[in-house]
Amino acid sequence: MLYLNESHIHAVGFGWNELTGVLRRTLETMEQGAYAQPLKPYLRYGDPRNRIIAMPAYIGGGIRAAGLKWIASFPGNPGIGLPRAHSITLLNDADTGVPAAVLNAPSVSAARTAAVSGLMLKHWIASRGETAPQSLRVGIIGWGPIGRFHADMLVQLFKPYMELLYLYDIRGVDWQLASERTLSGWEVGRVRVTSDWEPLYAACDVVITCTVSDNRYIHAAPAPGTLLLDISLRDYTLAAIAAVPIVVVDDWQEVCRENTDIELLHREAGLSQEAAITLGDVALRGRLRDLHTASRSVLFCPMGMAAFDVAVADWLVRRSMELGIGVTLE
Repeated sequence: MLYLNESHIHAVGFGWNELTGVLRRTLETMEQGAYAQPLKPYLRYGDPRNRIIAMPAYIGGGIRAAGLKWIASFPGNPGIGLPRAHSITLLNDADTGVPAAVLNAPSVSAARTAAVSGLMLKHWIASRGETAPQSLRVGIIGWGPIGRFHADMLVQLFKPYMELLYLYDIRGVDWQLASERTLSGWEVGRVRVTSDWEPLYAACDVVITCTVSDNRYIHAAPAPGTLLLDISLRDYTLAAIAAVPIVVVDDWQEVCRENTDIELLHREAGLSQEAAITLGDVALRGRLRDLHTASRSVLFCPMGMAAFDVAVADWLVRRSMELGIGVTLE
């Protein structure tokens, strides 16, 4: 069985263009019905903020991978010097069920999350007909690992479209925490660190929330034409998003629960599954092109699909084997 830890994963690297392609192929395979993805259970005990989630999936087609991500989120951990999230991903041989690889690294989940945002952003930009370079202002709220992975993805995939990158974190932002790859691909002079979320929110065409906030704090509606990548799922008050005309989800059954912003809209504003569009609609059918996104705001809420995690883990394992990275366990 192949064993990969965090250092192995970073040695493999994150090919964002390849990873967004993997996710597109995963969506195509899911549309064909060649997948299995049970609703993920949440294990809770003690502090209700804490959770450990089991995410099993099989994805067929040209990927053919089966496995499980077991991810713990303990928001109080940073206060005692530990990362908030810990995760292990196990891959089985899809034909025999024999355990084939274990990835002991939360970056698998972080990479999946940023790649999903990258896939959505590609199609949002295409729907607007954005061809002029350096025209977009993108903001990240939350400078933890997920925020930093998004910064790396943005610089590698969307640098020609970005004028400025805005950052805000309630604990302050150290831009040097970004990877050397990000720093080498972006001029630090084009980074704006704000003192609160509001200046960032007002200035940006794309707002990416990557927080672990206990309370919904964004109370202002977005400007027309804004894309809200609601990664942390619980940052917006009803007043902020009730009138957003275009809502995109990865999986309605997954995301309309656990006090997400989608569940808030469903419960308090009557949002229905039929009124939302899916990431498959966006990436496979070009649905955003018909919805005039240059003048209408878009809210994207991805709960995180296990099939995506398994597909990303499979890509990392294949790349590690090509590069001779990792440890083989007996």
